[in-house]
Amino acid sequence: MTVPRALTIATSDSGGGAGIQADLKAFAAAGVYGTSVLVALTAQNTVGVAAIHELPPAFVREQLDAVFTDIGVDAAKTGMLFSRTLIETVAEYIEKHPVPLVVDPVMVASSGAKLLEDDAVDALVGALFPLATVVTPNLFEARALTGLDASRRELAERLHELGAAAAIVTGGHGNTAVDHLFDGTEHIEIPVQRHDVAATHGAGCTHSATLTALLARGESLVDAARGAAAAAARAVAQGLTEIGSGDGPVDVLGVRTR
Repeated sequence: MTVPRALTIATSDSGGGAGIQADLKAFAAAGVYGTSVLVALTAQNTVGVAAIHELPPAFVREQLDAVFTDIGVDAAKTGMLFSRTLIETVAEYIEKHPVPLVVDPVMVASSGAKLLEDDAVDALVGALFPLATVVTPNLFEARALTGLDASRRELAERLHELGAAAAIVTGGHGNTAVDHLFDGTEHIEIPVQRHDVAATHGAGCTHSATLTALLARGESLVDAARGAAAAAARAVAQGLTEIGSGDGPVDVLGVRTR
């Protein structure tokens, strides 16, 4: 029996709530073996992001080679990639080593900190979207990427037009709690259970990482999207409000019950 393998290509969160740390927790919770390629480091906690340190592209490529050539990858996701240079480095590698790919276009932290440089947005859309199995922006990110102040349905269609094979505009924001999936042909609305818990840090990462893990396990995109929505909602419901003085981290592993 082969253990499914999922890779996250993203940034470290020193506070442990989002980024690489959140992704690896979500991978474990979904029953896959998780690997990671770091593109940057953040000095971050529940209050905000104090500093970002970008890693050299050559080192990013070395990490990718280390994972792909030995362990293998059944599905991968990208998270915060920060700069045009890092996006182009990752896209060039994935284009040569294609795998099911979830692109989570992380642009702003839950604390409000900016996580994607202005000149990186075009690279994200132009270089990574065409390689993506699915992109997973939240409502605000989808509007920023498309330039449209529109419904989730219209935003998902526009994201597909921009090159993504499929798009999920996630339902954590806005008036309606629903993830909207468009696969280029069919529109599917996935109800999302909202919880009034002041611990949502890492919810988006948990969603996209769970989606990646379920794709690595061989689930269809629709089933994986439903599973990701449920996992992210559960992680918020179990959120650790006592951790830090800002918006607490989600808890996909249920540490209080252990």
